[in-house]
Amino acid sequence: MKVSVVGLWHLGTVTSACLASAGHDVCGVDFDSAVTDGLSAGRLPVFEPGLEDLVRDGLASGRLRFTADAASALRDAEVIWVAYDTPVDEGDRADVEYVVGRVTRLFPHLRDGALVLLSSQVPVGTTRRLEEAFCATAAGRTVSFAYSPENLRLGRAVAVFTEPDRVVVGVRSVADRARIAALLLPITGRIEWMSVESAEMTKHAINAFLATSVVFINEIAGLCEQVGADAGEVERGLKSESRIGPTAYVSPGGAFAGGTLARDVVFLGELGQRLGVAAHLLLSVKRSNDAHRQWAQRRLEQLLGGVAGRTIAIWGLTYKPGTDTLRRSGAVELCLWLADRGALVRAHDPVVKSLPANLSRIERADSPISAVRGASALVVATPWPSYRDVPAEDVAVAMRRPLTLDANRFLGATLGRDRRIEYLSVGKAGA
Repeated sequence: MKVSVVGLWHLGTVTSACLASAGHDVCGVDFDSAVTDGLSAGRLPVFEPGLEDLVRDGLASGRLRFTADAASALRDAEVIWVAYDTPVDEGDRADVEYVVGRVTRLFPHLRDGALVLLSSQVPVGTTRRLEEAFCATAAGRTVSFAYSPENLRLGRAVAVFTEPDRVVVGVRSVADRARIAALLLPITGRIEWMSVESAEMTKHAINAFLATSVVFINEIAGLCEQVGADAGEVERGLKSESRIGPTAYVSPGGAFAGGTLARDVVFLGELGQRLGVAAHLLLSVKRSNDAHRQWAQRRLEQLLGGVAGRTIAIWGLTYKPGTDTLRRSGAVELCLWLADRGALVRAHDPVVKSLPANLSRIERADSPISAVRGASALVVATPWPSYRDVPAEDVAVAMRRPLTLDANRFLGATLGRDRRIEYLSVGKAGA
């Protein structure tokens, strides 16, 4: 099937490469020629495990190409898969106009009978808005629209795309359902079919549910810290309850970061207010999460009596492991907070080789041990697997005070078992 994937950042690059590996004839489109030129040479705009090899294989096979020329790319495309990563502002509100503006630029180039499949994270009702906009400029052409919410999980994006639990798809007609089934057949037959608006709302609901689960267990964890309970043990109690289950999103730890979950919580809360529908729970989720984002700051102030003049080591800077994304990273926020209060911040990250301008006050360490040398505290901010290989003995000896804050208990089996190290995690009383 001839497919054009539009918008070549994280979501679009993964989508293009995975569809080509499934046997489709794929053209990746982006209005930024620097991006398409780089991809054509095998240089990716983002870091994602396994993606570089997949792109190079697609280019070598001839099933994958990239261009900034939308007219040539869309001329023969049967399906146009819209995969723009939707920008989010500092208030966690999606910039839907960014996506809408770029999709409408495609309208003059769509062939009669084409299918536009949107996967960008946009507010419910956006697909209908685009349908109406196209009808105003159709010039006799018939183009259909469908929606399949993205399932991009940074660090595992290729595996999740090629081996999904299921795919949610919203369509307007039986014919569109048949075309999308054929498109996805090499990947999965597990498709949840529904209306376009239901598919849009499903993405909001999934993210809001996950966000609520994170906030719920962290509020429980906060109470555990005060009464001497261990939230890790409470987690076991929850997950062994058949009505909750072992895969429930109820692991005490850091606040959710990035813009994905917060974007949908904010949108649904504001939608409720706009429609006059009470959404008290949703409106409180972000407030609670924002408060929990200060856990490491509160504990450092409490345990050190202030951070001014102290050397604080940070392990991990990226938003999550498996990606080089720094935007909306809780680790970056913590570094800036510490620097503003006079701390010397020394940070290590296995994929961040140079610090951006906003982190100019932060010292970059070449290794985890050089980061902690002489430090009064270590904060495990991003759970990179390589940190599990660092001997607890080396950490205890190198630090001025072997105090470790590890919100998610990621290094509980190493640093957490060394009696010389003061090891604190979310939901467990200590120090």
